[in-house]
Formats: sequence, C-alpha cells, structure tokens
Amino acid sequence: MAVKVGLLGLGTVGTGTAKILLDPTGRHPLVSDIEVARVGVRSLDKPRDIEIAADRFTTDLEAIVTDPSIDVVVELIGGLEPARSLMLKAIHQGKHVVTANKAVIARYGDELFTAANEAGVYVLLEAAVGGGIPVIQPLKQALGVNRIQAVTGIVNGTTNYILTRMQEEGGDFETILADAQALGYAEADPTADVDGLDAADKIAILASLAFGGRIKLSDVYCEGIRHVSAADIAYAERLGFVIKLLAIARRDICPTSNEALDQLQLRVHPTLVPDHHPLASVNGIYNAILVEGEPIGQVMFFGPGAGEGPTASAVASDILNIAATLKSQSVAAKAEPQNPLLACTHQHYCQVSPMTDIVSRFYVRLLAADQPGVIGQVGLCFGNHEVSIESVVQIDLHDGIGEIVVVTHEVSERNFQTALDELRASASIRSVPSVLRVL
Repeated sequence: MAVKVGLLGLGTVGTGTAKILLDPTGRHPLVSDIEVARVGVRSLDKPRDIEIAADRFTTDLEAIVTDPSIDVVVELIGGLEPARSLMLKAIHQGKHVVTANKAVIARYGDELFTAANEAGVYVLLEAAVGGGIPVIQPLKQALGVNRIQAVTGIVNGTTNYILTRMQEEGGDFETILADAQALGYAEADPTADVDGLDAADKIAILASLAFGGRIKLSDVYCEGIRHVSAADIAYAERLGFVIKLLAIARRDICPTSNEALDQLQLRVHPTLVPDHHPLASVNGIYNAILVEGEPIGQVMFFGPGAGEGPTASAVASDILNIAATLKSQSVAAKAEPQNPLLACTHQHYCQVSPMTDIVSRFYVRLLAADQPGVIGQVGLCFGNHEVSIESVVQIDLHDGIGEIVVVTHEVSERNFQTALDELRASASIRSVPSVLRVL
C-alpha cells in the first residue's frame, strides 16, 4: 500500500523533499512506498527540474488538504497564513501533517496539537528547528527518559555567520551584515534573524518538548546582535571567550537547596561563551543544540541549520516515520505486526572495502641514523611507491639517532604500507615507532 503525500509548496525545501521521495535508491526501503500524489504551487507555468507528472500539480491548496486519497499533508509554504489554516483543515480531514514552519508552531502549536490529538493524527516538525539536525525526535523519544535540565543552542545560522566573520576579521556588524545579504546568508529584511526572533521561535519549540509543557512565545526574553561591536568581540577573545547568540531553556534552580524548581528560564541573547565550551567552536552557518539531562549528562547535536538538502532530509524523515506508522497499522491483523523503522529488515551483508584500498593521509615518526641523505632516502622510497609527502621535519637528535616526522598527502593504504615495509628494511632506519592516520 502506497502512502500518498500532498506537498504544499515546491520551493527550495519542497523541491529537495520531492527529490528524496522520488529517488529511493540507497535509502530506507520504505521510501519506495511513499508517493508524491499532489503538489500545490503558485504557478503551473514555472519550469521545474523535477520528474513529477503535470497533472499532479495544482494551484488549489485546499483541494489537496481535502483530497480523501491523501494520507500526509506536507506544509512548506511558510508564513503564518494560509499555512496555519491549511494545516488545521488537513487535521480535521484526518490527515497527518508534516511541517517546517517554526513560526506557526511557536505561535499556534497549542491549537494544532489539540486538534491533532482529537483527530488521532500526528503533526511532525523535525525541520522546524536546526534544519537537518535531528533534535526534535531525540527529545521526544531517545532522551525522553531523562530529566532534562537545560537546552542551549546556536539555532540561527545567519547570526552565527555574522558573529563568526566579526571574530575572524575584526569587522563591524553593519558591514558584515551587508556582505551576508549579498551572499544570500541573510534576508533583505534581516529582522527575524538579527533581532533574535527566529531563535525565540525555535527555543520555544525545544523547551516545550524538553520540559513537557506548552510555551507562550511572549514569555521568551529576546535580544538580538545589532549592538555587538568589533570591540566587544576583541575584548571577549582577550578574556578567553567568544560571543554567540544563544537560545537558552533551563530549569530554574533554588539557590539555597540547589534543587530544580517548577519554572523555566527562556531567553535569547548574545552571550560570552568560554572558549573551551562545546558551543564555542560552532562557526559560520552551522547550528548546534546542547542538551543537559540526568542521567545522560551532556549531548550535543551539530550540523547545517538550513538549506535545501538538510531541511528536506528532516522533512522526509518525518514523512518516513508516518509511513512506518501507517504501514504497521495496515498489517495489525497479522500475527506479528511490525513497525518497519523498528524492525531489523536487512537480510543482506554490506560490502566492506578491504583496508588496503582505503585512501587516507598519514603521520609517521621514524628513528633514523644521523647521517647525510637519510631524509632524501625517505623521500625517494615514498616517491617510488606513489606516496606524496605534505611535510617532513627532523624533530630531535639523541646518541646519533635522529627523529623524523612525515605527514603525507592522501594515498592508498596498500602503497603506504609497502613503502613503510621498505623503509623498515633499510639500514638507515632504526625503527618506526608511530604510524597514525590523518583525518
């Protein structure tokens, strides 16, 4: 039984999602059972680089959400309306909903989830926070047995890109913002990003999942990065900090008993982060979410926070989860119904490359006789076996023995080990105490 999907919107993320669903090769077998049945677009005449039959396109989005053959409605049009109304209508029609719309979820999540619970359908939103980073599902499932104490994230790629550039180049906010807009990393109207509003939407969603309660967006304190200067960043660096726009959801702690209270801190603001902190090295357009809980401790989710591929991956994973649920329900009458995402369905052995075929860079430390031409002999031996040297240095000298360290360019394991065996047999080489692969 095919699971029929109706896509609302075929922009960047919608196109990426359709590409995944239309090309199941190498993906989970269940992707083959998902059909892109209807696609809602603004214009039927716009050329599109995607293999979908013309009769599946429509400009009537309501026709998709009311189509009785559609199992899952995927909302990717963005904005508050008509996105909210279309999702509600789909839910009332008994359809599952997948969305990447953080703004609607942050503002109207209570309405949507109440309706979904009454209708017995799911609203999944992995792509609403963190782009391709899988954080929503882990908070709901894998981390659900933990007592979550805090969720702290760099969840806006635009501001992280600007602050990273300011740190690396010493530039001012306005100049780098203009450059980010020219490069497409910032919108023409960057208000939602640079004033922290986008991050506030996202931390409201994460806090609701982590702490098991609904969040009013108005309760999230919000401060952006417009006032952060190059001088602030320079002084922070001298003091051992980097400045990041952090979205923070944390249980309040009683100052006298050190026990968690039944209230939360919810805030977005520029923050000095110690340079040894896990979030300090998250730079550019990347996002990261650090979850702290008991008994797990700290877990960090890191990856690209936006873009066609990453966000489409998150959307498609939600569709796959719903398809697995529908498939398991369809076989409920059988003796042993199984959810295909929980069951072990692989019956074949994967092909594994022999280690000798692996290509890598290498670090090797040699102990050699202190005599003229030894480094030349090492280079000649490596060259004879197509091992290209990136750097070589003689480190130390003790009792007539020199220590030579070589880092190679990428080379096959076979060629490198052959050259190394030849060196070990050389009268000039006393030993090879260390060989490490370089990432």
